Amino acid sequence: MQTLFPEIKPYARHRLQVDARHNLYIDESGSATGLPVVFLHGGPGSGCEFDSRRFFDPAVYRIILVDQRGSGRSTPQGETEDNTLQNLIADLEQIRELLAVPAWVAFGGGWGSTLALAYAEHYPERVLGLILRGVFLGRPADIDWIYKNGANAFFPEHWADFMAPILGMDPTAPPEGYRQLMASDNDLVRMTAAKAWSVWEAHCSNLHPNARLLSHYAAPQRALTRCRISTHYMVNGCFLEPNQILAQAGQLQDIPGIIVQGRFDVLTPMAGAHALQEHWSSSEIMIVREAGHSATEPAMIDALLRATKALAQRLDLPGEGRL
Repeated sequence: MQTLFPEIKPYARHRLQVDARHNLYIDESGSATGLPVVFLHGGPGSGCEFDSRRFFDPAVYRIILVDQRGSGRSTPQGETEDNTLQNLIADLEQIRELLAVPAWVAFGGGWGSTLALAYAEHYPERVLGLILRGVFLGRPADIDWIYKNGANAFFPEHWADFMAPILGMDPTAPPEGYRQLMASDNDLVRMTAAKAWSVWEAHCSNLHPNARLLSHYAAPQRALTRCRISTHYMVNGCFLEPNQILAQAGQLQDIPGIIVQGRFDVLTPMAGAHALQEHWSSSEIMIVREAGHSATEPAMIDALLRATKALAQRLDLPGEGRL
C-alpha cells in the first residue's frame, strides 16, 4: 500500500488581492516545470494543510495550493461577504493567470470536488484533468443528507450532540440555526456551535474513529472558520442552480477524470459519484472498499496516489503506476 510522499516546503508563496475585500494565499511546490495541479480544499472553509502537497510526486507535478476566500491563510479569515461559488471560480482564473499556467489538473475532495467540477464546466479548456474524492454535487438532497436526514441514521449519538446547540430552533433547518448562532455576540455560544458543527463532520468522515482528526477539526479558530463559511454556503444551496453540475456535465466530456470514492463514505455516499460517472463518459471510478470520506485513511491515500500517478501517465507526462 502506497503512503504519502515526504513532506516538502513551497518554493514560492504568493498573495493575491482578488477584490477590495479578499486577499488569497497561494503556494507552489514540487517541480516548477512539472504538470500543474491545483489542490482545492474541502469544507467549505477548511483551508489547505501541509499534507495537501503530499498526494503528488514532486518530481512530476507543479503543486499549487490555494486557500479559498476566508479560509486558511487567506484574509479576512471567516469572511462570508463576497464569498460565493462564482467568486471562487473567478479567483481560480486570476490565480491561473498570475502563475502563467495555460491549463492545469484540478484535485479536490468533498466541497473541493464541487468547486473543481463547477470550475471545469465553466472553463473546460483550462482543465487538463480532474481527480475527485468523495463527490459532493451540492444539490439540496446532498446538503440534507449531511445536515437533516441521512448521515444521522449512521451516527445517532453524534447527531444528538450536533443538534444540542440548536435545541428550540427549527429542527428541519440545522444550517440556518447554526448560521444564526455564528452571528451571536456571545463568544461561548459561537465557539460551542462551531465545535459541534465541525466535530459532527469529523465523526462522519472516517471508517474508523480518528482522535487526531477530531482534535484537528475542533481547534478553535479552524472550527469557527469552517462553521461560518460552511453554513453560509449550505444555507445558500452552495450557490448552484438545481442539479447544475449533472445538468452541465456535457462540458466535461473532453476532460479525463478519476473519481475516487470510499465505499463507506457517509458524508457523500456513492450514489453521487455513480451519477456523475454516468453523466461523464471520459471519467472512471475507483471504489475504495476500506475507506469512508476522509483523505487520511490508508486505503484512500493509496487510491489517491495511484490516481495522481495514473493521470500523469494518461497525459503523456513522466509518471508511474496504473490504476
